[in-house]
Amino acid sequence: MRHFSLELEGLHERLLQMGGLVESAIRKSVRSLVDRDGNVAEQVFQDEERINQLEIEIDNLGTRLLALHQPVARDLRFLTAALKINTDLERMGDLAVNIAERALSLLSFPPIKPLIDIPRMASLVEAMLLRSLDAFVKGDAEIARAVLLSDDEVDDLRDAIYKELVTFMQQDPTTVQCAVDLMFVARDLERIADHATNIAEDVVYLVQGIDVRHRAVEPLER
Repeated sequence: MRHFSLELEGLHERLLQMGGLVESAIRKSVRSLVDRDGNVAEQVFQDEERINQLEIEIDNLGTRLLALHQPVARDLRFLTAALKINTDLERMGDLAVNIAERALSLLSFPPIKPLIDIPRMASLVEAMLLRSLDAFVKGDAEIARAVLLSDDEVDDLRDAIYKELVTFMQQDPTTVQCAVDLMFVARDLERIADHATNIAEDVVYLVQGIDVRHRAVEPLER
């Protein structure tokens, strides 16, 4: 039993390591876009290899622990949540790569506008990821529920970015390629927020045994 507990701790540590790498990749991808820095974008591509490696390690370890120990109750919920969180983190890493690729594409064109809303959106998304991982570490359902409530703000910013970029394209057709790239960036950030929301939902399930997917979520009462 002691060996099982140590392996669960190892799985927990790997997930947090992966979460840190993914958060860094998201931050670098947006910085490469805002600063128009191709070298930073290349760092995102290099980080992806380690993220993918960790995904495989976590998946193999979690699957082995399920098969060998046949856990029940909270341990079973933890392993189930860990495997789902692993998948969400890997997909966030892929989306950070997508943003870095758009940043490189945009280097071929002059900026069409100062980037204000996209960095703001990225800050919200990064905060959602950090809070969801913090909720996982602390086993805190209230923190997790706060992440769920943040998703609407990200969606609103995405819609505002889309609306503004459509206006640019209508007024000046030469901006179409740049505007489309920026729309894809906003979409990728919104999808990262969705994955952070998934993690928060998994934490609520882990801590409380409640499935809050597809449900309106209210903050926990104090």
